[in-house]
Amino acid sequence: MRHVARQHSEARPAVEGDLLNDGTAVVQPALVPPPESPPGPRTPLGAVLLRRGAIRSCDLLRALEIQTRQHLRLGDILRAHGLASETAVMAALAEQFGTGVIDTRHTRPDPRLIDRVGPRRCLRIGCLPWTRAGSVTLVACAEPDQFFAHRAELEAALGPVVMGVVTETGLQQALIDSRSGSLRLMAETCVAAQESCRLWDGRRFSHWVAAALGAFVTLTLVAPVASFLALFGLVLGFLTLGNAMKIAATVAQLRASRARPDATEPTDVLRKPCVSVLVPLYREPDIAPRLIKRLGALSYPRELLDVLLIVEEDDQLTRTALAASGLPTWMRVIPVPDSPLRTKPRALNYALNFARGQIIGVYDAEDAPAPDQIHRVVECFARSGPDLACVQGVLDYVNPHTNWLSRCFTIEYAVWFRLILPGLARLGLVVPLGGTTLFFRRETLELLGGWDAHNVTEDADLGLRLARHGYRTELLSTVTMEEANCRIWPWIKQRSRWLKGYAMTYAVHMRDPVLLWRQLGAWRFAGVQLLFLGTLVQFLLAPILWSFWLMLFGLGHPAAAALPGWALIGVSAVFLISEVSSLAISLTALQHKRHRALRIWAISLHFYFPLAVIAAWKGIWEMLTSPFYWDKTTHGLHDGAAHASVVEQA
Repeated sequence: MRHVARQHSEARPAVEGDLLNDGTAVVQPALVPPPESPPGPRTPLGAVLLRRGAIRSCDLLRALEIQTRQHLRLGDILRAHGLASETAVMAALAEQFGTGVIDTRHTRPDPRLIDRVGPRRCLRIGCLPWTRAGSVTLVACAEPDQFFAHRAELEAALGPVVMGVVTETGLQQALIDSRSGSLRLMAETCVAAQESCRLWDGRRFSHWVAAALGAFVTLTLVAPVASFLALFGLVLGFLTLGNAMKIAATVAQLRASRARPDATEPTDVLRKPCVSVLVPLYREPDIAPRLIKRLGALSYPRELLDVLLIVEEDDQLTRTALAASGLPTWMRVIPVPDSPLRTKPRALNYALNFARGQIIGVYDAEDAPAPDQIHRVVECFARSGPDLACVQGVLDYVNPHTNWLSRCFTIEYAVWFRLILPGLARLGLVVPLGGTTLFFRRETLELLGGWDAHNVTEDADLGLRLARHGYRTELLSTVTMEEANCRIWPWIKQRSRWLKGYAMTYAVHMRDPVLLWRQLGAWRFAGVQLLFLGTLVQFLLAPILWSFWLMLFGLGHPAAAALPGWALIGVSAVFLISEVSSLAISLTALQHKRHRALRIWAISLHFYFPLAVIAAWKGIWEMLTSPFYWDKTTHGLHDGAAHASVVEQA
């Protein structure tokens, strides 16, 4: 077996071996551990690369100039800008540190040694136990300068260790080949069981549904009018309180935006962090080239940008398209091992292990973010305390004029992302996150276990979990353009997934209502009831409200005789206030010049939201039959020409 070449001068190997193509030795590891701390001054990496002919002097000067601004490793800068190959940099690092490069083509790490440190931890620190010779363990390092920082931890698990150098790609692939099953299982179970829906009991839920339907049928037979009025009172109450919450959120956001509008230019952050962006793709080969172009418009420094394109292992069409797209060095493809569970949060959890950044972002495959978006996100985190765990951007649509459905969808999103969500944040309520243009502090995200792999509305669930643990979400007026789902049946399928996830999220977090109350407080607990339960009740029982429109056409209503005159007047007033306030909020949200032409369509939302009633009942049915099924939305039908335009800030 062929292994590492030389260690530091104090730990030279006893046996020499073969040479790699670049002259770096690959031999058996030394049995004598290296010193407790790094030796004295080393030959600068740039000088080693120049001597090896692996870099031009002008490129080295360019990289050194970047290094003075960003305080990054020279090797990372060279690789990010394509100034030197990963292989050349690692060979030079091996020479600099007096060791050798591990040949991953002919050797494999020992899985038992990996398990002593933990697969996820190995990825996090960039050190992979490789093999054991006597009492000494050879550790492959993708970042040799970090070996001594983690040496005590490694020796506590492995005993005496020596270092060999390996490329990051080689380290990750070796770990995947050895422990992909463990990483896959972690991705599916990393959220605490009591806050996850993976323990969802569909049979128990079906019994509850059957019991509720049986009770309703019985009460309807015994007292039909009273039963109807009870349900009507329930949905009318949620309608009233929900409208009050929307009005309050709108007012709070308008007041705040007038008092302190967001800065249009980001403030310089002295030391910008590395940002990893996770982009899940599934059976989307046509989008791949456009996605690379859109993300390439981001102005964040390439040496600090780490884009992970996440694909399922068996999705050969998308993988082939990405391989043929000529990915830049700051983009990587992360194949996710096959599993019966195929959800976006599972893929995100798996890819998180391979991310480099201190900030973790999420985009969808069809997204076109504003070029300065990541700069603004970084500045937002920098000026806030550690309680700010998440920054949510604004989503907008590139195809509002495709048809009536895309117009209504655009109006709905303008209301939700420009008024309601930021207003909820300003009111101190729980913010149910959107599924894209999300950015997290990595340490907080990992502390909470990432995303619930079994929840099909993982974004709203994560927003609630952040609030439960005392963290805050801030809305930032930086825009990401994406494609509106503008076909009726795909729209219903997408909305049914969202509402099914809302229902499961509510059920999971209400397992212990007392604990939830203690964690959130009375104000936010009440907000959760309105946001989650109120949304579900209004959609599921909307036909009961619609029945009262019969009176407007002079057809009467079966329950009208049971209500006193003042009650009918009150109900009519609630309906009128609801319609007027909804229209006013929609018109207020359409202030941007891109949206002004949509104002005339705001009144047609009366015919748009009934589609969500169908979606809600479809979602409840899937909770009984296929609770973890991810109803995939097809992208890329209408985004080609629209994404070519410049994205404007809000």
